[in-house]
Formats: sequence, structure tokens, C-alpha cells
Amino acid sequence: MIKAVVVDDERLVRKGFISLIDWSSFGVVIVGEAGDGNAALTLLREQEADLLFVDLTMPGMSGFELIRQVRQRYPAIRCVVLTCHHEFDYVQEAMRLGAVDYIVKTLLEVENADETIRRLVERVKWEDSTRELLARGEGKVMAADLALLYLPQLPGGNEEELFRLSVTKNNPLIAFQNMWMTPLLSRYPDNETCRELQTVLGGGWQAALVSGLKNQLLQEAEEVLGKTVRHALFYYCGAEEPARLDFGGLKRIAGERLPAGEDMLSEAQNLRWTLDREAWEGFTAGVQQRQPAQEQISAFSHLLLHDWSGLLLKAEEAAQLKASAAGNLNWGQWKSWLRQFSGCAQQRMLELGLSKEVVFCLIRAVRYMRTHAGDKINQGDVAAEINMSRGYFSQCFARFAGETFGESLRGMRLELAKTLLLETYDPICEIAGRSGFEDDRYFSRLFREHVGKLPSEYRAEGMER
Repeated sequence: MIKAVVVDDERLVRKGFISLIDWSSFGVVIVGEAGDGNAALTLLREQEADLLFVDLTMPGMSGFELIRQVRQRYPAIRCVVLTCHHEFDYVQEAMRLGAVDYIVKTLLEVENADETIRRLVERVKWEDSTRELLARGEGKVMAADLALLYLPQLPGGNEEELFRLSVTKNNPLIAFQNMWMTPLLSRYPDNETCRELQTVLGGGWQAALVSGLKNQLLQEAEEVLGKTVRHALFYYCGAEEPARLDFGGLKRIAGERLPAGEDMLSEAQNLRWTLDREAWEGFTAGVQQRQPAQEQISAFSHLLLHDWSGLLLKAEEAAQLKASAAGNLNWGQWKSWLRQFSGCAQQRMLELGLSKEVVFCLIRAVRYMRTHAGDKINQGDVAAEINMSRGYFSQCFARFAGETFGESLRGMRLELAKTLLLETYDPICEIAGRSGFEDDRYFSRLFREHVGKLPSEYRAEGMER
């Protein structure tokens, strides 16, 4: 039997809540009640309990403090919040303190009480079965060959949503670091579970079906999955839902050093893949083969936005790409995003009426200018670097950038100066020289004209952030 205690400062509310439900039909017995937090703690010193129903607003010790102390003194006891409809703002804080669920007293009727208590009892049984499994030592070695793995896609994801899945009712739920796992001790219902994972969890979670787990040490399974599963899911290209992963393959990956993709992504900054089909195929195939880390793909894509907004991307295109990038969770989505970027670049080429090779040369010119912004370079130097005549380069560059070469180079030098002001403690006069300005007074005047403040003011404000 599950032993429960009810804590509420209103005696009639306590009695009404206790009498409303046929507790024995759920395997629950009410072993005590209390009118405040101190009385509840006194009761718990003498009486074992599994469940504690707690009112949040009580005189003296609040429900929040009671939950906090119970979690510290009796970690095995599950706390359930009793709240009124106007107290929803408090529920989130109670859940953070460790409450497992909440019941709205004003909405609890005979018709819905049974379902509410049934859900709580099922959760207690799930947790107890998992705790017992691990306590006996059986959980140290995986008994099941298959397991469902759940990975939250947003910070703060917790197991509350997972308890709504029917698959967890017949199987334990094991918490790892930033992920949860359900060993499938019973037969896996493919179609039914797939539909439920999609409808219940939605886009807030990624799920994977991992095979080959039988007789694996639980601790080793956690280490291997923690190192590899997010990377494997990022590049997973199978059609099955949820993704199918083999633990043996993940274990081999965990023992290998993942190939670095920095060089390939750095080379791809030449943007040849945006306008050339063969280069596109080579670039995307190379990413799939070498599999750079998810963070590297994200950083590469955001650098594209930063470097080419206003040149290859219109303002509305850049804004749209920036917004869609936030939702990219795997390589397939990033590949589609890069295809959109490529489409914008091709449209820009058509609007300018320039050939593919000329656009490639202009892209090389911009990259060279940014790399050498602090050096004493001029238009002739850049034109020679990309093998174009100075006159034709000047004409094409103005069309491409929407401003003259001199204006563009000056803007790059000011951006370089901003970076140096925030990332170094060098004197202003030295930063002026490192940014390509020979006269520090001219640099300060120009900086204020374009940025709206003196270099010293810009640095001071940046350091305060």
C-alpha cells in the first residue's frame, strides 16, 4: 500500500479531500493529516509516508518551506501541491523545489478525482520499481536489449512530460545526465509508441531506439550515450521514427577521435558551393562524411550571416535566415538552410548581372580586405590579388557592395578597431595603427562620426557589460 499524508490548514478542506476519493481502490491509505508544516514534520518523524499532499498557503511554515524540508529530510517522499485556481504562479516554484505534481482544489470533482489519483499512483509505482531495480543491483547491468532514449531539445527539460507516455507505465525510467532512458522490458509496440512519442512529446524532445544494450554495464551505457548520441542523432539520415541506433556502433565512436571539420568549413568560406552545383555536392557530401560537431556547423552558418548580410543577403533575407537557424536541430535541417543561403546568393548574382566567376572574385576580394584591413592595402593591391584590372574591379565592387572600395575598407577597419577596443587593453593610438589608420586623431574623429562615441567611450561601455 502507498501511504499518504494530507497537509492543509483548513480542516474542512482536508476532510473533504480525504472523503472524496476511494483511496483503497488505488492501493493508497491515508495514514495521517496535519494543519500546518510543523505538525506535518512532527507526524513524519513518527509515521512512514510515500506521498504528501501539501497546501502552499498555510500560516507559519509555508508549503514551499515544507516541501523543501521534506525533500532534504525524506527524499523518498513525493510531494503533491494542493492549490487554488489563483495560485498557478506558485506552482512552478513548488515544482522547482521538488514537487512532482499539483492538484487544483477548486477543480477537483468526483468525475475527475479518480483519474488524477490514478496518475499519481502510477508515477509512484514507476519510480519505486526503478528504485527497487537499481537497489537490488540488477540495474547495474542492462537486462533489456532495447531502450528508448529521450533527449530534451530546450534547456530545463525534465521528466514530467515523459510520465505521460504509456511506454513508461510498464517499464522503469532511468535518469542520466541531460537525458532519460526507458529499458523496454516488455514487447516494443512500434506503431503505437511512435505515434505517442510524436503527439505527446512533440518537437520539444528527440527520441531514439537504442539496440544492443543487453548485459552492458549501466554506468558504461550512460558514458557512451552521453558522448555520442547527440552527435549520432544530428547526422542520422534514416527514415525511421524514432531514430534507430546501435549501441555497439556508438561504443566504437566513443573510443575514436571524431574527425575535425574546421579545415573543411574554413575552406567552404570561399562560398564556391553557393553558385556551383558540383562544389555544392562536394561540400555537403564532405560534411556528411567527416561529420563536424554540431557546434561547428552552427558557428559556420552564423558566420555566413554575419559576413554576407548586405552583400549577398538583403535585410529581410538575413532576418528570415537568422530566425529559421534557431530551429535547426540536425544536419538535414542545416543543409536545407544552407540551400536557402545559396539561393539568395544566386539571386543576388542575377540581379547584379555579373558572371559567376566575377562574383567569386568579388567574394575573394571582400575576404582578403577583411583579413588585411589593418595593413596598408589599397584598391590596386586587392585587384592584383584577385587578378582583375583596377578599373574593372572598382566598377564591379561598387555594384556588389553598394559603396566605393574606400568606404567599404574604412568600414572594415572600424569594425576591426571595435574588436580590438573590447578584446585588448592596448592604447587608443596603438589600436588606430593596428586598424590601418596612420593618424590616431583622424581615427578618433572618424570613429565618433560613424559609431556615435569616442573610442575610449566605446571601450568603457563595452567593459561594463
